[in-house]
Amino acid sequence: MNTPLLHHLHLAPEVEQIATALLNPENPATGHRLTDDEALTLMRQAPIALLGTLAVARKRQVSGNEVYYNRNIHIEPTNICVFRCRFCSYRRGAGEPDAWYHDLDAVEQLAAERRGEPITEVHIVGGVHPEHDLDYYCEMIRRVKKQLPHVAVKAYTAVELHYIISKAGLTLAEGLQRLKEAGMEAIPGGGAEIFAPEIRERICPEKPTAEEWLATHEAAHGLGISTNCTILYGHIESYEHRIDHLRRLRELQDRTHGFDAFIPLKYRNLHNSMSAVGEVSLPEDMKMMALSRLYLDNIPHIKAYWPMLGIGATELALSFGADDIDGTIDDTTKIYSMAGAEDQRPRLSTERMENLVRAAGFEPVERDTFYRPVKH
Repeated sequence: MNTPLLHHLHLAPEVEQIATALLNPENPATGHRLTDDEALTLMRQAPIALLGTLAVARKRQVSGNEVYYNRNIHIEPTNICVFRCRFCSYRRGAGEPDAWYHDLDAVEQLAAERRGEPITEVHIVGGVHPEHDLDYYCEMIRRVKKQLPHVAVKAYTAVELHYIISKAGLTLAEGLQRLKEAGMEAIPGGGAEIFAPEIRERICPEKPTAEEWLATHEAAHGLGISTNCTILYGHIESYEHRIDHLRRLRELQDRTHGFDAFIPLKYRNLHNSMSAVGEVSLPEDMKMMALSRLYLDNIPHIKAYWPMLGIGATELALSFGADDIDGTIDDTTKIYSMAGAEDQRPRLSTERMENLVRAAGFEPVERDTFYRPVKH
């Protein structure tokens, strides 16, 4: 796309100016760094097709024609949780219907059942159980690694980590070091929700603050533990709140370079106390995907998490800047299925994932947890 073509689209002058800067051929490696005001202008005024074009151009600068996936499973030890986030369809109290709890032996058995399979990652997240402590979390990782020594363990959201490390009376670095020694190799991005305190107070007032979430990831990066990051969008937040959230992530990444991927997570409204809010549209999902790619210029990968978006929307997201679709999963997570996602028992074969990527015009690449290509 060139400047005359931008003009032909009859864009608002401020949108055309931003788009021209983003596509500046004199600086192809990094492009223009969006300001908050420019990001807000794009969110409010840019045609959705333009956002897709800009985001794919940026994606190609970063990862060429490649789109990544992995062979992974989730282990969700419990949905019993000390917190009562209003948007959550997953959380249960002890003894409530649909509550579950897998003790250490059961978690080890879940891992043992996967021996001999070509998975490369076990993703462990769940509710913040009131009786679990740091030693328990460390032992859980050791049990999984005992059964699957070749598999990377990506474990525990910053919310879980902050709770158990504080409970142990340790600094974040001390607690994370113990988990690293037990075999934790990466941290998922959950629990970020929306950083703005006025929104956080309304949707998850009991949860660790934005500053505590960010401090946990910064401490992990300082120990060489790579992490992901997320946003929960499409509920009561504004565009300004979304951009503020992205800015805080970008600033942390400027300091630490420890985030591997960003995952925009859509609020799903089934079976939770915010159900009356409704859900945003598919075009709004794609707008969020594209803006994430354009604004987070220092985070290499933008993930379209298919169990949350659905398969059709995931394929579309590849035309809005995403370069990762997560993994095979094999019906091992309930977080989004309990909130009303279309895939109630999420699983995809590698063949289907590769076909999805090729149908969108890209080349599939199987990766490990750290985005290294996997050859079988």
